[in-house]
Amino acid sequence: MDGFVNYLHATHLEGSPRALLERGINPIASLKTVAGLRRPAILISSSPHRVGSVQTPWHDVFDADNGHIRYFGDAKTPGQDPATAPGNKALLEAYAVHSAIEPAERAAATPIVFYRRTTVNGVQKGYLTFQGYGVIERVERLTQFDPRRNASFANYVYDFAVLAQSAEHELFDWGWINARRDPSLTTAQTQALAPAAWRNWIANGPSAIPRNRRHSSKLRVVKPREQMPEPGSRNAKILQQVYEYYEGRKARFEGLAYAITRRLLSGVSGRFTEGWITPGSGDGGADFIARLDIGQGFGAVRQIVYGQAKCIAPTSGVDGKDIARTVARLKRGWFGVFVTTSYFSEPVQREVIEDEYPVLLVAGDSVAENTFVLAEEAGHPSVLSFLEALDADFEAMKARRRPEEILHE
Repeated sequence: MDGFVNYLHATHLEGSPRALLERGINPIASLKTVAGLRRPAILISSSPHRVGSVQTPWHDVFDADNGHIRYFGDAKTPGQDPATAPGNKALLEAYAVHSAIEPAERAAATPIVFYRRTTVNGVQKGYLTFQGYGVIERVERLTQFDPRRNASFANYVYDFAVLAQSAEHELFDWGWINARRDPSLTTAQTQALAPAAWRNWIANGPSAIPRNRRHSSKLRVVKPREQMPEPGSRNAKILQQVYEYYEGRKARFEGLAYAITRRLLSGVSGRFTEGWITPGSGDGGADFIARLDIGQGFGAVRQIVYGQAKCIAPTSGVDGKDIARTVARLKRGWFGVFVTTSYFSEPVQREVIEDEYPVLLVAGDSVAENTFVLAEEAGHPSVLSFLEALDADFEAMKARRRPEEILHE
């Protein structure tokens, strides 16, 4: 229709109900098959244009190119058991099978299929972008804040692994889902149409996720405009709010930079060890220090996180000299994190990439997005409320210590 693939036509199966996307979490109804009950799929739909609204005050994270989606459940009512919300109930049932140890149990797993609603020619409704398929890696119960009721409520958040489609030349065959909707077919018979990565995960379990996770290689140098929020967007407003909050006391931006770093590194395959914010002088140039532990037992690797924070106008770029000073202070077993409210120029990025400097660059759009998520996860009604609470702890986080001391904690 109008040059776009029609979703209902693409997913049609004669004699079966439509695979609708009327909610965020859309379980296709379970059916009786020759092998027992089977749910063909659970469809996940995200509406970015609603983020921050009263309908969707939280923020889902879609990073399908790197094989990760973080999605909030459908519990919204204070006092409600979040496990009873229809979408949560279906996902929790699916997770019980996704986390099964035996391949025979995982064979009954329900695939999760992801979509995002897309704005086309200014129209926000009616357009979808396919984001892949995958499995549930982790489930976390947390508290969220509802600004409409000025009350908190319990909910679940799900971390999904988006699986690869490289063996299928990046094409998703909906015929697999339709086969799962056919009651005359056994689950084993439907597996013949499943993507290779799905079959490998069924056979090998969670340990197979890293090698079957979707990863789309991109040019590593990112244009400045792509590091910053879209003008007029929610993230643009948050970034400006952050910059104005720390105007005249930019050293205190180090507290937010530390919190963002903690969130980014806590999501990797390591353990983040709390550190400290350094005083204004005698710190060897660091703004904050932390530690990332990789591995277990006597063979674990402890790496010092050497943090730099720079709160500058979003229209200004980070000076290459700032990156050079950071790199010059890194020692063996350290890696740097540079967090800014602005962007990194292409020459600065090329220098970091070509010289293989171990520095994580966090630019303006990421600062805005992570600030929003941190505020939401902490149950604050606004970004300003979160920044004020963070700033209240700033002095208590300071310590005049040598970075190496964190290795012995």
